[in-house]
Amino acid sequence: MGFLLENCTLQLYNQALIDCCNPFDCDHTDLNDFFTNDVDNYSNELLGKTYCFTLDRDPSVIVCAFTISNDSIKTTHLPGSRKRRVIKQIPRPKHMRTYPAVLIGRLGVHKDYRAIDGEVDNTGKQLMDFIKSWFIDGANKTGCRFIVVDSYNEPRALKYYLKNDFEALFSSEEQEKEFTGLPTDAVLNTRLMFFDLIILTKEVVQ
Repeated sequence: MGFLLENCTLQLYNQALIDCCNPFDCDHTDLNDFFTNDVDNYSNELLGKTYCFTLDRDPSVIVCAFTISNDSIKTTHLPGSRKRRVIKQIPRPKHMRTYPAVLIGRLGVHKDYRAIDGEVDNTGKQLMDFIKSWFIDGANKTGCRFIVVDSYNEPRALKYYLKNDFEALFSSEEQEKEFTGLPTDAVLNTRLMFFDLIILTKEVVQ
């Protein structure tokens, strides 16, 4: 089952939990600031819900955390080739202009718990597998075809999502700037990426 499910407990991440836990440090200034200072405000404004896994042998340790909210992929906003890539697994009679998705707004793993059994980013892989499984579970109350993320446009973050089978929504930074209305000389701080959950449902059937 893996380290997370065998040795940790899923909890709602809020100020009450923050107050009774050790500082959560995922070695990223922006993420640390969000998970320390912005979680309750984000939730109170109904922008997203944040969850975490705490260590069973020491519940004051937050191993990893993530924020999710509702989103969608609007294919009308995509270039033709990228649109075809997004909908390639969707039967033609089911084609729509907008497809339901869940957005991973923030995701971080404590810097001391990334490597499990000598494998770097093993905890991050287990966390992503857990999030994916949530949204293909029969108990899920709503349709959700894709997981999307605005990944930091940094090598480590991009590598993480690519290793977890996400694809870039746009083929290049230039294309993404054009279709999101950014000037060509602007710095692209994030890259839109997606994962098609139907892949997992087909694996389960097989």
